[in-house]
Amino acid sequence: MSDIAKKVVDKMYENDAFSQWLGIKRIEDGTGISVLQMTVRKEMLNGFYILHGGISYSLADSALAFASNGHGRKAVSVETSISHTHACKEGDVLTARTQEMSLSNKIGVYQITITNQEDKTVALFKGTVYRTSKNWDV
Repeated sequence: MSDIAKKVVDKMYENDAFSQWLGIKRIEDGTGISVLQMTVRKEMLNGFYILHGGISYSLADSALAFASNGHGRKAVSVETSISHTHACKEGDVLTARTQEMSLSNKIGVYQITITNQEDKTVALFKGTVYRTSKNWDV
């Protein structure tokens, strides 16, 4: 793990009330890497008693932010999409694993796979970020 990545993600997470509300645990931080985990709670369910799509999207979006900013440069998302492949229920433990697919001076492309406690893929997320010229002050 890069020391700069840990410092950047520490700073980001400290100010990220929503990721904290989700109960996200940081399993791995790095340059272009993020592994996050959270447990599905009752208040995260929709009217079908399954996980609201916005929650899994938010988990993946946090992983995207942490991974893309782990290089030490401020990066913001410009395009994201998600495919939900399996329903999640209360008590499920979700893990989001980020893979950096492409990185240039200005653009980064990431694939985030979300699995449940049985290692079954429940969502696939793709995110593109714009890498600003500003470095994190850590």
